[in-house]
Amino acid sequence: MVALGATLAMALGVNAVAGAQATGAKESLEASDVGITSTEIRIAVIADVDNPFQAGLFKGSADSVQAWGKWINAHGKLAGRKVVVDFIDSKLNADETRNAIIKACSEDFAIVGTSALFVNNTDDLVGCKDSVGAATGLPDFPVVTTEPQHQCSPVSHPINPPTLDCTTKDQHPQTYRTGTGPTRYYQKRFGDLHGAYLYPSDLRAAKNSQVPLFTAEQQQGIAADVDADVSALAPQTIYTPIVQKMKDAGSTYGRSGLGSASTVSLRREAKLQGLTTVKVWDCSVQCYNNSLLEQGGADVEGQFVYLGFVPFEEAGSNKMLASYLKSVGKDKADGFGAQAWAAAIYFRDAVNTVVKGGGNNALTRQRVLDAADGINGFTAEGMIGKTDVGKRIPAQCYALLQVKNAKFVRVTPAKKASFNCDPKNSVTLKLDLIK
Repeated sequence: MVALGATLAMALGVNAVAGAQATGAKESLEASDVGITSTEIRIAVIADVDNPFQAGLFKGSADSVQAWGKWINAHGKLAGRKVVVDFIDSKLNADETRNAIIKACSEDFAIVGTSALFVNNTDDLVGCKDSVGAATGLPDFPVVTTEPQHQCSPVSHPINPPTLDCTTKDQHPQTYRTGTGPTRYYQKRFGDLHGAYLYPSDLRAAKNSQVPLFTAEQQQGIAADVDADVSALAPQTIYTPIVQKMKDAGSTYGRSGLGSASTVSLRREAKLQGLTTVKVWDCSVQCYNNSLLEQGGADVEGQFVYLGFVPFEEAGSNKMLASYLKSVGKDKADGFGAQAWAAAIYFRDAVNTVVKGGGNNALTRQRVLDAADGINGFTAEGMIGKTDVGKRIPAQCYALLQVKNAKFVRVTPAKKASFNCDPKNSVTLKLDLIK
């Protein structure tokens, strides 16, 4: 799965932290809300890590926020205080997730980099009480939001805004806005495309998160020869009839909405059966990891992967990305971790906005929530494509890579650290996914 736009990034970046402290250097720091003392700001990162489906699923998010805490402390701290990060494992379990939110509500100022699939009850999130007993809510800056309740939580600011237009959540059908990534590029380069779309079947909300994108791609002209629901635990044999149908249809396109292991199984089965008509094997951020390259080997050669952030291979072209990689370690870096880092930068900017307006002791949950609503055109100092996180509008930007000789290589746009943000990448459609 980022700071403000160009002007605000300059005004509210790391240098602004030092500036805010300088102007408030004479004030005596005080406890101002839950998780804030005179010396510390406690935040939590809630992520599905230990689970039976995919080991270390969102470990990258947890590692990233913990590394960000150390980085921000080394660069002026935050509101004059040391950041302390509490990691709470939600374990891909609804009860564990709810307990994690309750724990964070009582101990932490905010949750950052949230990467939990089972946030299907937001009562404890939205109703979380602040230090004076008001149900202000727990500020939440998540990476992953699959459940409609989480997507539309008034205290959540997803770094990847949901495709669901929350003003239509209770309507039938609902309105969805989605970026279609490089679909138009593929069509221009490869001509007529049609093929397979694989949906995750283990969690209804996870499948529904893929439906708007896949439907939009099909509406733009990449027809479906095969629509299949697949479990994350499926062995390669499950892909056998899928590939057989692709061969029968002469499919030229293939995409799995599951993790990278699914793409590896699909590609291996295609090679085993001699499927050679596919021009585009497509995937997004979940395939941008070493696991795809190491497990897939030669079988994933030519795989397309598109991202909403600057590729790690281009760290020399973006200082914020370089800070992330240096802080977390290249061996721990992954796509979800990069987005969690961006979410932490978004949180930083919201805090800095409050401090700039009222000083270091003005920091409260309500003020951070208000400040977060006003951050638009966010780029995390160029690390991600421009996104209106404050108004929760999905980004249209992407950078396309391709696996060549076991490496991710930029395809388009040609310029390093750049994105294609054409408004035509965005599609609005009506779907009835909330029953």
